[in-house]
Amino acid sequence: MFYRASLQAAAALASLSLLAGCGLLPGGGSNVEQKLAVGTTSSPSTLDPAAAWDSSWELMRNVFQTLVSFPTGSTSPEPDAADNCRFTDNTSTAYRCELRKGLKFSNGDTLDAEAVKYSIDRIRSIAVKGGPVGMLGSLDRVETKGDDIVIFHLSKPDATFPFVLATPAMSLVAPSAYSKNKIRDDGKVTGSGPYLLDAYKAGDRAELVRNPDYKGFANRKNDAVTIRYFKESAALVPALKKGEIDATYRGLSAEEVVSLEDNTDKDSDLQIVENVGADIRFLVFNPKDPAAGNPAVRRAIAQLVDRDALVAKVYRGTAEPLYSMIPKGIAAHTTSFFDRFGDPDRKKAKKILTDAGITKPVAMTFWFTTDRYGSSTAPEFAELKRQLEASGLFRITLKSKPWKTFQEGFTKGEFPVFGRGWFPDFPDPDNFIAPFVGKDSVTGMPYVKDEITKELLPQSRKESDRGAVSKQFERAQEILVDDVRVLPLWQGKLYVAAGEDVGGGERALDPQTVMQMWELYRKANW
Repeated sequence: MFYRASLQAAAALASLSLLAGCGLLPGGGSNVEQKLAVGTTSSPSTLDPAAAWDSSWELMRNVFQTLVSFPTGSTSPEPDAADNCRFTDNTSTAYRCELRKGLKFSNGDTLDAEAVKYSIDRIRSIAVKGGPVGMLGSLDRVETKGDDIVIFHLSKPDATFPFVLATPAMSLVAPSAYSKNKIRDDGKVTGSGPYLLDAYKAGDRAELVRNPDYKGFANRKNDAVTIRYFKESAALVPALKKGEIDATYRGLSAEEVVSLEDNTDKDSDLQIVENVGADIRFLVFNPKDPAAGNPAVRRAIAQLVDRDALVAKVYRGTAEPLYSMIPKGIAAHTTSFFDRFGDPDRKKAKKILTDAGITKPVAMTFWFTTDRYGSSTAPEFAELKRQLEASGLFRITLKSKPWKTFQEGFTKGEFPVFGRGWFPDFPDPDNFIAPFVGKDSVTGMPYVKDEITKELLPQSRKESDRGAVSKQFERAQEILVDDVRVLPLWQGKLYVAAGEDVGGGERALDPQTVMQMWELYRKANW
């Protein structure tokens, strides 16, 4: 995906806008049609919400609706396709939504309560491995009352359920256009969002035009957006300079960000907006691999990785070391991996291995994706290889694939160790623990841990005050450190670069770190 917070609510992304522009207004009162082009290295892996638990959400947020959503600046889910939603009991097990009047899909079908039920039920009936079905673990059944009322009955208390409904994975689709048992793969979309998908070419571009029938929270400041998908981030800034695109998000290299922030490129008239991010990067270990499945090997790697050097050499201040799966800025963040392993130490790593009977260098293959997280990914893994091999305790082979085949590989368990990124579904500590445990872990590696899934998460989900769940999540982080099935590496910042005549970049990323294209506009004089 990935993405992207106050300490309590951790929802409203603070933005530091470096964009200039006094005496300018969206559209400037002009009747000229507002058309923009936005570039990114993060192309969708699917156009069907039932299969999407990655940054395919970027496009989906703009062409589909959800019952509730996260407008910029919101601290909790607010109505979108719904007119209002609320829990109807004191145990957080029945969530009722009443739809807006007059909603319809882009094919003319009515968006009613049955369409909502159909959209959510098909996620569970299709049950894509590694897909969003894992987010609906607390849902028992969906009930409709008349055309406008939907009630979600939960099998257990879950105060985070409204946050789940606000994710693009829960996008509403037209039943006549989407099979209940099969993913749609014709390259088309039938939704009710702010934009219509006028044309789409996988890996190349998506053409969005204003949806004349849209009824929701989005205040569209442009009429059309072309999203261009770049295979290499190195092409993004040149495309901006040439005017081929007006803005870019995801994929800027650290060097490009630093250059733009310091204005070291004197010939550039580009601007940049820095957004506080909650996106994280981490390694995933396959428990079925002979080496990666050995806890001693995983702990030795955890003892050797030098996050400070990694961030300094590769990311140059555009990221910071991360010692927990819950990042800074999210309630219950700790430094659990540092508390356990401390600074990188070869002697301690060697002892971990020798105590487990391992006396020869461990040969392992690390995998990463070439086109999901930007051009710094390859240098990052080269630095990890350098660090581990410098200890004399490991021999690392690096391999990579484009995201689509990479995703297929890790969901099939083909990779012993691989790199992943996580852009939050919603800004709550639950979303940095729950997706990585259980049979349907988003990593593709089942990780059954009953204390987390049967005790800690259920306890925390009874608490509507999400700032009061630290005890449960601190314990969950201790368990993750014990097992080292995932190893957090760093936490990033998010940047939107744009031409000086483009505004709205400081509002374009919602609390899920998903790009809201409707916030961008071309500035015009008074």
